Amino acid sequence: MQYALEDFFHYLTVERGLSQNTIQSYQRDLKQYRAFLQEEAVLNDWDQVTRTHIMKYLYALNDKGRSPATIARLLSSIRLYHQFLIREKITNQDPSLHIETPKKERKLPKVLSSDDVDKLLNIHAKDALSARNKAMFEMLYATGLRVSELVNLKVSDLHLTMGFVRCLGKGSKERIIPLGDMAKEAVELYLDMGRGELVKQKKTEELFVNHRGGPLTRQGFWKILKAVALEMGVQKDLTPHTLRHSFATHLLENGADLRAVQEMLGHADISTTQIYTHVSKTRLKDVYRSYHPRA
Repeated sequence: MQYALEDFFHYLTVERGLSQNTIQSYQRDLKQYRAFLQEEAVLNDWDQVTRTHIMKYLYALNDKGRSPATIARLLSSIRLYHQFLIREKITNQDPSLHIETPKKERKLPKVLSSDDVDKLLNIHAKDALSARNKAMFEMLYATGLRVSELVNLKVSDLHLTMGFVRCLGKGSKERIIPLGDMAKEAVELYLDMGRGELVKQKKTEELFVNHRGGPLTRQGFWKILKAVALEMGVQKDLTPHTLRHSFATHLLENGADLRAVQEMLGHADISTTQIYTHVSKTRLKDVYRSYHPRA
């Protein structure tokens, strides 16, 4: 069973070209799944797995309080894995077939108001770290990059003269995103007065680096965001993708085309982008209720 799992992870890396973060997610999901099967005395043969085993596993997850979204993701991992086993002729049956996916709650993403964005971005670039922070936040709000995409940007991905940045998103799909003047100025300032001081003599390709000059991690970025938001007086709960969500929502509120926003965000399906139209409508209702005399 373990050999088959290792073959699957190799397949995801080499043939599917998935990112390391995505592969690690599959590894976590399927290791949990295999551990459950071992508890059920399914030890060495994937042919022994039945639909009942999978249903029992999903019910156990539900009893532990896992959200429908988490269970749906785990089931998706299990399905893809069993399809791989059939394709590789390791087994001839797919016990995950016809199991209904739990309906996910569609939670509206948290976004900042324009005033809160102004507060967060009002960083005085007085040293290398503050110049880096300002450049990172301006870049995120200007482009809608995912945090994982931001920390993986290389200096060579910048095309400041032309005013755009090149990004490799999910599935190694390339997209070109325009940079606004303020983001461009913040990045130029960081390159002039910050990055060299942080990197020193190290050969680091990544654009944004930590205080030791090494590549910045997603966790490192998250700590910086929380600290800066507190310092700048932004009271709202933030997530690593808050600026990405705010980027999309503010564009649509100001009349941007949904397809253009989809392309900049790197969404494969426009239905994913449409969640931001719901956010815009909700905010419009709030404005109406606040200011209309007969609301």
